Order: sequence, then C-alpha cells, then structure tokens
Amino acid sequence: MNKLITKKILPLIGIVIGVIYILNPTAGVIEIIPDNLPYIGNLDEAGAVLLIISCLKKFREK
Repeated sequence: MNKLITKKILPLIGIVIGVIYILNPTAGVIEIIPDNLPYIGNLDEAGAVLLIISCLKKFREK
C-alpha cells in the first residue's frame, strides 16, 4: 500500500496542485510571489511547471 501511495497518489496530487496553480495564476488567493515584482514575479509559476514535470517523470518510473 505504501508503494502505491508514493508511486501513484502523491505524483497525482502534485500534478493537480501544479495545474490548478498554473490555470489560476492571478487569483491572488494562492499567489506565492506577486507577479508585479520585476524578474522574480514569475518564478512561482516556473516552480509549478517543474512540479508537474517531476511528477510526470514519477509516473514513467517502473
């Protein structure tokens, strides 16, 4: 059961959180770094994309 959680459920939760964050970046409710800060304003969206990519890699592992 523990292997199922780490292989399937946790990456799925990470993907869902990342997609919700990317699709709703201007809500302000869950905005981590304000977008109006120069140069660093979009780093949180980049982090969400990296979260999605790393979780998708977990699904490919056997």
